[in-house]
Amino acid sequence: MTTLNKALVQLGFDQNNDYVLGADKNGNASIWEWHSALPQPTQEAIDQAKIDWENGWNATQYQRDRKAEYPSIEECVHAILDGELDALQAVRAEIKARYPKP
Repeated sequence: MTTLNKALVQLGFDQNNDYVLGADKNGNASIWEWHSALPQPTQEAIDQAKIDWENGWNATQYQRDRKAEYPSIEECVHAILDGELDALQAVRAEIKARYPKP
């Protein structure tokens, strides 16, 4: 998804109904068609939405880092069934300590 599309979604527009994006020969995205009943946002509003989206993405990096290292569902089930819940919780606590919430 292009940053322009992310910004428009951030502003509450529906990518399937409200607009059509395209790119020029250099790959620069732009709004080709506007179908929303709401007015097309200004470039300033789009730029701010891009910043807001990026800030939100960066603020949740710890979640993506944790998820990549957490034990799989299958590993969790086996740990529970094998009576190794304490070891599983220790692994999760170590990962949470490595990637704390901001």
